[in-house]
Amino acid sequence: MPELRTDALPSTSTGSLFDPLPLPTAVQDGTRHAAAASPFDVCHVGVVLRAVLAVHVALALGVAFAAGSWAHWVALFSTGAVVALPGTLIWLLAACALKRVLGALSTPLQWGVALGLGAVAGGAGWSLLATTGMTNDSAVHLLAPMATGAAMAAVLFYWLRLRAQLAQPADATARLVELQSRIRPHFLFNTLNTAMSLVRVDPTRAEDVLADLAELFRVALMPGGESVTLAEEIELAKRYLEIEQTRFGSRLAVQWEVDPDAGAARVPPLLLQPLVENAVRHGVEPAPGGGTIRVRTRSRRGHAVIVVDNTVGDAPARPGHGIALRNVRERLALMHDVAAQFEARRDGDRYRVQIVIPL
Repeated sequence: MPELRTDALPSTSTGSLFDPLPLPTAVQDGTRHAAAASPFDVCHVGVVLRAVLAVHVALALGVAFAAGSWAHWVALFSTGAVVALPGTLIWLLAACALKRVLGALSTPLQWGVALGLGAVAGGAGWSLLATTGMTNDSAVHLLAPMATGAAMAAVLFYWLRLRAQLAQPADATARLVELQSRIRPHFLFNTLNTAMSLVRVDPTRAEDVLADLAELFRVALMPGGESVTLAEEIELAKRYLEIEQTRFGSRLAVQWEVDPDAGAARVPPLLLQPLVENAVRHGVEPAPGGGTIRVRTRSRRGHAVIVVDNTVGDAPARPGHGIALRNVRERLALMHDVAAQFEARRDGDRYRVQIVIPL
């Protein structure tokens, strides 16, 4: 098939497939939101580490008032840690296991459950200490650790509520809507022109191009809070690259190395598409001879590893603002916190983006 023109319309955008345009009034007024995140969603390594660290910092400062020497402080802190660490982990495990049920409760009930769990966890930690013979588990002695556990739970739950509220703040929601609901005009027009050029010479291929475009629209209009599997993202990226393959012909070579075991990982929608589009626009399009894009996924020690790399020609690429990469990085952080890794760099004659997320 002869290679189709790629300059049907001038490419003036510097963003991803989705340009920042004025938001709908409903979005500006905050009437269109994804389902609120549960404040009890503590099933993340980053949350657990921060919670444990905060409790032990508070413990360290608290025992400093009663310590007469460094040795006394170490002894008091060690004793307190025997109560604090298991108590904190018990609270976090209970919150993680019951996050869906507790997230559906009213706010006052959530506070009551959080404090109640804190009191129970504090008492459980104190009872564990009693098994060492260093103290006893009488009702009188249990009051202090239970009250302390409830107080620490209140502080922790307040932070978790703030974290849940900030998971999709107004500006993040706006960026997500910009990314997912506004198809860049020049890409849309070029795709339609491509389909029209194929109608007479290859109607089946024209139908395939329109079907791929329709699927891109469907995903772009998904509610912002939903997640998809990596396998679904791979299929969407393939549809996008098939459209570009029709436009660029032999100038665009695509290599896929997909591990099915990594396909179950959950990712934000439209995670891969901006990456492969960047590869086309900044790696393939400026090079007179075109270029190669390689997409690889693999499962490694409970994590999914995603690598998107492309050749970089001698001709200078159109300068961008890094909006697509920054958006991908931020959305990964919102979904997976510190459990997600994102790296983008030039490696010789190729530009490489690597993402690591938990399975």
